[in-house]
Amino acid sequence: MPMPPPEWITPDWPAPEGVRGLSTTRCGGFSQGSYSGFNLGMHVGDRPQHVMQNRRLLREVLQLPGEPCWLEQRHGTRVIRLPATPAKALRADAAYTKAPGIVCAVQTADCLPVLFCDRQASCVAVAHAGWRGLLDGVLENTVQALGIPASQLLCWLGPAIGPAKFEIGEALRERFIGKIPGLAPAFAPGRDGKCLADLYGIATSILAAQGVHTVSGGTHCTYTQHEQFFSYRRDGTTGRMATLGWLDP
Repeated sequence: MPMPPPEWITPDWPAPEGVRGLSTTRCGGFSQGSYSGFNLGMHVGDRPQHVMQNRRLLREVLQLPGEPCWLEQRHGTRVIRLPATPAKALRADAAYTKAPGIVCAVQTADCLPVLFCDRQASCVAVAHAGWRGLLDGVLENTVQALGIPASQLLCWLGPAIGPAKFEIGEALRERFIGKIPGLAPAFAPGRDGKCLADLYGIATSILAAQGVHTVSGGTHCTYTQHEQFFSYRRDGTTGRMATLGWLDP
């Protein structure tokens, strides 16, 4: 029985011609059970043959210029330039390229994927920004690595857990507020002494502090939109979506 085709989200950002980007969803694909749908994560316990079929489908349906450069993500702040060798150099949580046809990729299932480009279409980058990465500086490191005036950068915030569902402790809230002045509105009272954090708002404030003010996206919730997205906080054992960025060959 043929599998339904994958679905994806096209960024609503003012990227120049020649810059391509998207985020996949869980819709379509070959994976089953807890990973049902279009799981692209090889590290989450899904059957490898299903992941490989999904990745092949991704390349074919989207007519990608090449295999995405899948990172070994560690909730860290390391940023790498692609293409990179040897393979161990792919241990990072953000990647960028200035070479046409190289597909940068990060995988998420509640964490925030952030897509970058510049107004001249000379570079593209993607970052995996969970709360650890946001707190420790993965977005700042990505801006710095691109080596382009921040005023020339554009960002799109891909699907992440929404502000009504992301609970954190008070101590972590205090660490964030200490990092970025004026960040208090990104938090709201939660249950049992916890608070709710707005990853989209936090990321937007961090980017603004770096001088990046053209920021789009941030309209989805992976936790509540269960038919469209994988969510680690909701399900525990689950698949991964991908956010891709590349320059047209």
